[in-house]
Amino acid sequence: MKKLCFYFQIHQPDRLRVYRFFDIGKDSHYYDDFVNRTILRRIAQKCYLPMNQLILDAIKESEGKFKVAFSITGSALEQFERYAPEVIDSFRALAATGSVEFLCETCNHSLSSLKSENEFKHQVQRHKATIESYFGVTPVTFRNTELIYSDAIGKTVYDLGFKTILTEGARHILGWKSPNFIYSNDLKSSQKLLLRNYRLSDDIAFRFAGSGLTAEQFAAKVNAEDGDIVNLFMDYETFGEHQNADSGIFEFMKALPKAILAAGIKFVTPAEAASKLKSVGALSVPQPISWADEERDVTAWLGNELQQDAFNKLYSLVEKLSIIDNADLWADFGRLQESDHFYYMCTKFFSDGDVHKYFNPYDTPYEAFINYMNVLSDFIIRVNDEYATKN
Repeated sequence: MKKLCFYFQIHQPDRLRVYRFFDIGKDSHYYDDFVNRTILRRIAQKCYLPMNQLILDAIKESEGKFKVAFSITGSALEQFERYAPEVIDSFRALAATGSVEFLCETCNHSLSSLKSENEFKHQVQRHKATIESYFGVTPVTFRNTELIYSDAIGKTVYDLGFKTILTEGARHILGWKSPNFIYSNDLKSSQKLLLRNYRLSDDIAFRFAGSGLTAEQFAAKVNAEDGDIVNLFMDYETFGEHQNADSGIFEFMKALPKAILAAGIKFVTPAEAASKLKSVGALSVPQPISWADEERDVTAWLGNELQQDAFNKLYSLVEKLSIIDNADLWADFGRLQESDHFYYMCTKFFSDGDVHKYFNPYDTPYEAFINYMNVLSDFIIRVNDEYATKN
């Protein structure tokens, strides 16, 4: 019997306020609280609350046969707690069904796996503890920020106790192989990889509006796929935010569980998939891949000199922060690591330019860079001042 795995990513960044050169050294509040609250409340009403209710109803109607997985960043959970605690309650109701798996990732949706192994491990452990405290479950499956993965990153994650990891079914890695099988890490044969089927995932996430796609048609597409399992991974904000309610996306998702089950396909969580399906072989991923853009690499965040300069200066502070061990500085360091800040600096145009523009609050990548570097300059002053008092 073919299996279908639904996984949804939930993240909201701590957006920075307009931070001017003259604020450096004088004002260390970096975040636009009004914008963060406004956006969070809007998406809660348009997406999180109605979709959580839809999924809860579908689980009950299917007597637990409909199953999904979520990865909710610590950054999002903090904002839920602050601005929309009812969203946390709705996720707890889903957790209580036993048909929902909560995954582990970096707490601040960071790119730390590409720069600092110690900081990466720290964020993974923080996120694991955060999920345990909010939902009373211990995550056993890992997904890195933006599905970033390499053999080495997988090995580090394996050493942290995660034997299952999600990533992208990138064409340049798979070659002739299909994403619809479970593979293993080339360096750790007992670590299983679940690969995103980007064609079918993007049919929902990007191409749904105006497509006329029905639940029955989509179920037929899934059935026509080769392999053991079809992994549909996407942003949860797809529903009601990126794809408006007027597109019919909620009606589609309401009908989909019945259509999938009627087609003889079984829903599984990532942990269930890893436990029930065997690896068909090792997959070699020597360089990091992701689910972003045509290239499926990390150039969306680190593809130009602006991004690399900001990224390297931020992570150059890790050693001093470890010596200082100041809770307020660690908290700001976590928020400044959020991958979104670097995404806003992307200078890509052509095929992926519209996608970057949609998610970017700045008019230009250069504005994003200048604003971020002003904030980072103030943060560096604070770190150095605190470090001087310790020595």
